[in-house]
Amino acid sequence: MKLLDEAEEYEPLRRHSRANTGPAGVAPPGQTANNDRLKFKVAGAFAGVGGLERAFEQAGHSSTMLCEFDRAARHVLSRHFPNAEITDDIRTLTQLPDCDVLTAGFPCQDLSQVGRRQGISGPNSGLVTTLLKLLKQKAEAPQWVILENVPFMLSLEGGRAIRMLADALEDMGFSWAYRTIDAQAFGLPQRRRRVVLVASKVHDPRPVLLGVDAGNPAPKKRGSSACGFYWTEGNTGLGWAIDALPPLKGGSALHIPSPPAIWFPKRRLIATPAIEDAERLQGFDAGWTDISDFDPLGVRKRWRMVGNAVSVPMAKWVAEQLTVEQPPFDDEAEADALPASGSYPRAAWGHDGRRRRSAVSEWPISKTPWHLASFLEFPAVPLSRKATQGFRSRLVASSLRYEDAFLADLDHHVETVGAS
Repeated sequence: MKLLDEAEEYEPLRRHSRANTGPAGVAPPGQTANNDRLKFKVAGAFAGVGGLERAFEQAGHSSTMLCEFDRAARHVLSRHFPNAEITDDIRTLTQLPDCDVLTAGFPCQDLSQVGRRQGISGPNSGLVTTLLKLLKQKAEAPQWVILENVPFMLSLEGGRAIRMLADALEDMGFSWAYRTIDAQAFGLPQRRRRVVLVASKVHDPRPVLLGVDAGNPAPKKRGSSACGFYWTEGNTGLGWAIDALPPLKGGSALHIPSPPAIWFPKRRLIATPAIEDAERLQGFDAGWTDISDFDPLGVRKRWRMVGNAVSVPMAKWVAEQLTVEQPPFDDEAEADALPASGSYPRAAWGHDGRRRRSAVSEWPISKTPWHLASFLEFPAVPLSRKATQGFRSRLVASSLRYEDAFLADLDHHVETVGAS
């Protein structure tokens, strides 16, 4: 039986003992100080609506090429990145452009816990192999490669996806490090755990990604806070999040993009956030994915694009780490080798022919978080009576445990909301 508050609850990790990164404004050899630092040229594959690239832009860099298959997302990219070349299919690229940083939040449909689970050989997630071939063919590799995907890839098929990525990068002479990071660490009230992998042939990526750690916070107590959950579920899990939303998703258990719901205990309201607040929960400006001039009926497409996006504040932290002087990495503190088979850990690295697990937490930093209810700026949309009744029926028929107050407010909402 799974407790409601235990859904995706943090597991305790020991506090990482390594010293924090050096002061901002001190640049690595060959780079200038913070106010006049080297400007990276960024090429983005599987760019979506530009979460990674927007983050690098905020950190002072610029995008030269963005590749994205989805037409609606390309429309968004063309509006926000007018100086970048927009291409439509990684499979038709003959070569990667010259760039300092290559970013790729590659498709997660085959690697997601709620997706098809076909693994790294699936028709969507497997497209990353095309990117790796293009990278291998490039005479001068980018200084940095940044990959992003879902944590389930670390365990699906015994960690086959992350092993394949590590093997391919090492074959090309890259050192690499990855870390599971929760976007809540950057202050936004959305629990969003993602694996970020940083690789380089000329730099050590380990201090960039693993050199600073705030430690996972203690689990929250609900009190009177608003709570997010997936109204499309209720059989085996809820995605329950206290004072936050569960991860925004491009799809749902009903195989359609849909927002999570929010329980507002003080108002006895069950509602979903506006699309504009969903954009803000990903770190974009409200209206970032507006495609009314492209598809007047494209609201559902906006939810899919936002759900598939990379959290901008998280990616900005990574971008900033690339131009901050890092202390030497203390690899003596991490002597545990990675398993020969089976799942990979939440963080690890590969360097000089060695692969090791890392004990860092999912919170590299810890910014003061917004409360979910006070973060929302746009009117929440009451969940329909039909949707609420369906969720309630699944919940009470399941073995999940829940608060009596939550069930009472579901019933209250059914009684008061208009049928739709």
